[in-house]
Amino acid sequence: MSEHGATNTNWAILDDAHAALRAAVRGVPDGYWERPTPCTEWNVTQVLQHAAGDQLGYASALTGGPGPEGNPFTPSGKLTDSPEALLEPALAAAAEAWAAVDEGSQEVPVPLPPGTMPATLGVGACALDAAVHAWDIAMATGQLSPLNDELARPLLRVAHQIVEPLRAFAFAPPVEPTQNTEPEGEAAELLRYLGRNPTWP
Repeated sequence: MSEHGATNTNWAILDDAHAALRAAVRGVPDGYWERPTPCTEWNVTQVLQHAAGDQLGYASALTGGPGPEGNPFTPSGKLTDSPEALLEPALAAAAEAWAAVDEGSQEVPVPLPPGTMPATLGVGACALDAAVHAWDIAMATGQLSPLNDELARPLLRVAHQIVEPLRAFAFAPPVEPTQNTEPEGEAAELLRYLGRNPTWP
């Protein structure tokens, strides 16, 4: 991790997703941490806690090191330290863990069913989690979308391979376009596939 907090894992998809999540969290204005988000049951703080916990979950699966303190799917909504103090160690742990994974590995431990994935798919799943929650936080706090088509393109390929078995507990049903003015492109397609409305709210 550099002095500016950027991560460099040699996996561009993960570095870009981490950058998006970091920027979204840093861009949250004071007083916006309890705002509702596209994750309808969670506010901004809870999405941050979930996203950080998921990154630690990937790191723990890869290294056997400590995972998140609580269940990322039941975030408390209460921070005991700054948002950056929660996020940065999680991003650093995930980045360090993935930096040690060979691109050709076919059975890499992940915290998702079936428990292992090819490295390129596993790192994509980790990146997908970070990127989509970056979008959630940014949209909830009046920021520009951090999810452009260039980032979304490889993530969409990952999503098509991993989302359906997780749909019941991790993703809402896909959202169908409702009118001709709906956004187009890979970012909008990815968001709809993950059960999010690209025009939220």
